[in-house]
Amino acid sequence: MARWDSEDTGTSIPDWFFEAVETEYATRSVEVDDCDVVYQLWGDSGKPGLLLIHGMNAHAHWWDFVAPAFQGDYQVAAMNLTGMGDSDYRYEYDGTTYAEEIKAVCDDAGFGDDVVVVAHSFGGVMAVKAANLFPGRFQRLILVDSGIRHPDEPEPVRPPMGGRAKAYPDRATGEARFRLQPPQDCANEYILQYIARHSLMPADGGWAWKFDDDLPATMKGGEREADEYRALKLALGVIYGTDSELFSARTLEYMHELVPGEFPAVAIEDAQHHVFLDQPLAFIDALKEMLSELNH
Repeated sequence: MARWDSEDTGTSIPDWFFEAVETEYATRSVEVDDCDVVYQLWGDSGKPGLLLIHGMNAHAHWWDFVAPAFQGDYQVAAMNLTGMGDSDYRYEYDGTTYAEEIKAVCDDAGFGDDVVVVAHSFGGVMAVKAANLFPGRFQRLILVDSGIRHPDEPEPVRPPMGGRAKAYPDRATGEARFRLQPPQDCANEYILQYIARHSLMPADGGWAWKFDDDLPATMKGGEREADEYRALKLALGVIYGTDSELFSARTLEYMHELVPGEFPAVAIEDAQHHVFLDQPLAFIDALKEMLSELNH
């Protein structure tokens, strides 16, 4: 990626970020139920596998500035779930198929049964389903601001996702309209700009977002199920933002009630739901520490 003018953001873009996003990776795909699942791959084969999974309406490039920090110890993959990013769209979506996509990427990348899955938000829900459907295929699972709310804990009120497709006359207009969901501010404008640049595709003479607007309406089997957390048999860890509206102290307490055995949980200060956008370096440090802890 060309280094864009830091004046575009009004702030200085740190060198570590540019070094990370300019790290070379391979782009590969694997077919699952007649659709191509596209993923990126960093590092050398033969190392343990680390799979990164994005949240709803996001894509693999959300991890471009995170993945290279781990290629010394792991071969790292970041996948695009179907209906999002550069993967194919489906007529309808379901949790079982997403679980199959997660396994298929690990298989296609050559990851062994010692693979670690790190999954944000909706990706974490699908990763829990994969861990239940394919027991023994994954060794560790780290959920990033992803869990299951206590039945008595009210859901936050927020606008529904999906709906009418949006098209923009040019790329710059589309990038300027990029927003996080659920809505939140983010002090790292350069990260938002980078993600926005990878979130658009040419469409009908203009530009549109790289996600299927019909996904939420056609999604089946995507609910969080308490029994799925009770049935987890792999090593688990949780990283969440202290200011997240989607992951609360009550959520963590409920997960401790459900999940067999103890598991580490780390709160990232001054971070909301999009933890690694708000505090990227603190997130990378916390993830490294958690990987080390779960290895022992």
